[in-house]
Amino acid sequence: MTETVSGNRGLLQAEALIFETGSLARTGVDMPAPKGRANRLGGLGRKVAPALPGLSEPEAVRHYVRLSQKNYAIDLGFFPLGSCTMKHNPRLNEKMARLEGFADLHPLQPTQTVQGALLLMEELARWLLTLTGMEAVALSPKAGAHGELCGMLAIRAALQARGEGETRKRVLVPESAHGTNPATAAACGFIVDEIKATEDGHVDLEDLKTKLGPDVAGIMLTNPNTCGLFERDIRTIADLIHGAGGYFYCDGANYNAIVGRVRPGDLGVDAMHINLHKTFSTPHGGGGPGAGPTVLSPALAPYAPVPHMVRRGEELALVEHAEDAEGTPFGRMCAFHGQMGMYVRALTYMLSHGSDGLRQVAEDSVLNANYLLARLKGHFNAPFGGQPCMHEVLLDDSTLRPHGVETIDLAKALLDEGYHPMTTYFPLVVHGALLIEPTETESKAELDRFADVLIALAERAKTDSAHFKSAPHLAPMRRLDETRAARQPKLRWKPVEALKTAAE
Repeated sequence: MTETVSGNRGLLQAEALIFETGSLARTGVDMPAPKGRANRLGGLGRKVAPALPGLSEPEAVRHYVRLSQKNYAIDLGFFPLGSCTMKHNPRLNEKMARLEGFADLHPLQPTQTVQGALLLMEELARWLLTLTGMEAVALSPKAGAHGELCGMLAIRAALQARGEGETRKRVLVPESAHGTNPATAAACGFIVDEIKATEDGHVDLEDLKTKLGPDVAGIMLTNPNTCGLFERDIRTIADLIHGAGGYFYCDGANYNAIVGRVRPGDLGVDAMHINLHKTFSTPHGGGGPGAGPTVLSPALAPYAPVPHMVRRGEELALVEHAEDAEGTPFGRMCAFHGQMGMYVRALTYMLSHGSDGLRQVAEDSVLNANYLLARLKGHFNAPFGGQPCMHEVLLDDSTLRPHGVETIDLAKALLDEGYHPMTTYFPLVVHGALLIEPTETESKAELDRFADVLIALAERAKTDSAHFKSAPHLAPMRRLDETRAARQPKLRWKPVEALKTAAE
């Protein structure tokens, strides 16, 4: 590898930690002490300045721009993460979300001053209910896991209303479930009971039947499931759960594969969260504001949380307190109703596509996944026999391991090729899993480029395992000791002087 004097690599600038770049002895901003005002901190003011690095404006701007160049993003290239639906976010959505009337709202404004925003939320709710065939929707959950919590709290409230809150404590969860499913059930006070999968990646009906009983509160199931397959016995599963007196929670993370094609309410679902960032193209991840609306069946609709909207003549109002609601809400999910920018983006996406366009979203995402499967299954093992998939392609590393190459090695080699790796080692039911979701927004040409790279790497693995074991070679950071990083993380920067003093 060519070494440079500066540490830079062409136009990719080397960048140290901001603490190493800046100086604790200077600041880029001069702030004079306030005059004529009494100190109201009551002796709690700082005696010394905080140990924050001081940078000039150009230094600060360059630092963050350089860091941004080290990030991978959907705007930069194909993002093949499975079970995450990393799709293009149309710029029209962003333009609408930045309209002054939506961007400048305050959560404490009187409702009569935000009727347009409430009308947009009412329209979004109408679309969600029409698409899912459900009775009610809670818009307030902030993310998928928060939406799961909402659905399971509604189920718990319904059981308590039936006088079975203390007797029905067991929730059935397939072994291929997203990790948040058992975590959410446990957080709500339920006991998690795992359901086995069949050899072809579906819920084992016979195992499910043995788990049914008077103590079952419900099931948490993803459809399409995490193996990228549609649960063909979904109606039977719903009937079995309802027959045992439980409720059916569906994880809606994979709704992108069936939106406009299948209504979960028709499948017997009682509650389902919808990740707006996955199916309806709002920004994904980054710790920013999100939204995970939860739709509820007629059986659970009375327990939907506050606040929620009601129409009173020509005006829309928010029901803020449980005692003012028609039903018996289980409580409140968050301080305010939700994140307005996500609502605007999602509804913009829906209106620009229309019902036929949303149906095509599902069809194209499934088509793209099956195209990748057809191209790759001759070079990688498809653990479930290469049966047609839904929106995700599930492969494993069993054809690579005889040559000394594993899933982690392939993922690191992909970094050198300019791709973010696919989801690795998940679902856990497949050893060495490689989970790819192309989404509907990728062209055939882009899918071919990605497939060509994977096929070439599979061939190289047969003769050059050393290349994979030392990858990545071109990334800003080389391969890390991930086990040590997880067990001994360094969460706080210390100056070199402090480290020397500590050593002495």
